[in-house]
Amino acid sequence: MADERVATARLLDHFAQQHQMKRFLVRLVASSWEAKRLLGLPSDTVACVFNVDGILVPSAAIHADAWKTTFDEFNGRRIERTGVSLAAFSVDIEYPRLIHGRSTIASVHEYLASRGISLPEGARNDPPGSETVNGLANRKNRALVEVLTRRGAHPFQGARLYLELARDAAMRCAVVSGSTHMHLLLERARLTPLLDAYVDGNTVRSEQLRRKPAPDMLLAACRQLGVSPERTAVFETTLDGVEAGRAGKFETVVAVDQHREARRLEAHGADLVVNDLGELLERQLAG
Repeated sequence: MADERVATARLLDHFAQQHQMKRFLVRLVASSWEAKRLLGLPSDTVACVFNVDGILVPSAAIHADAWKTTFDEFNGRRIERTGVSLAAFSVDIEYPRLIHGRSTIASVHEYLASRGISLPEGARNDPPGSETVNGLANRKNRALVEVLTRRGAHPFQGARLYLELARDAAMRCAVVSGSTHMHLLLERARLTPLLDAYVDGNTVRSEQLRRKPAPDMLLAACRQLGVSPERTAVFETTLDGVEAGRAGKFETVVAVDQHREARRLEAHGADLVVNDLGELLERQLAG
């Protein structure tokens, strides 16, 4: 039976190469052992911790859309009241510079500082859109829900298959994100059934975790999974994320290169650098 499985796998692999369907057919014949091999990780790895954005779901665009709605509304009201012009929020330029990787409150502070505006901090339950830091943060949170309701969320093509193979291989999987709406995002992307533990913005606040490059969030995911980082692979997209993986003494740090900075990711400690999770599978199938 094992020989037949291998023969079938080879036939399907050849067929998939001809029809560019390899990623979708491979699970049909993958045993638990083969599923683990296809993940491209050390044989003693028992768990994976994934950063959500850029690896599982392209969520940065969704967050950027919500931030633009929030800041455009704020600018419009302020211009109407004061008559002083304000530059519109630039998703392409300002989202990566002012917002990405920061908490919601910190992002509001960065944006206001860039426009020379000072607002009172307010309270966490301020109405969305009220002219306080917390009010703008709450408006962004509401805008994010609106965006997800309107357009949903979809995982990267290789991400679902990778998670499915990890489940087939009996690997425990956790996700980390600074967003307080990570659960909603993953539900919309239909990835929740494939995940075992979650560390989000609410966890960061309740457990007073430091953000990357500190390893706190990644180690919190290991605690939830009940695994040692020395037998866990971590998947990150940024230099800070890679440094966090190294600082946490994770067995393997996989970097998904979104910005064509493979050498810098390797210099910061990445063991593997790939374009997406599907590439890891492709490498194993090619081998």
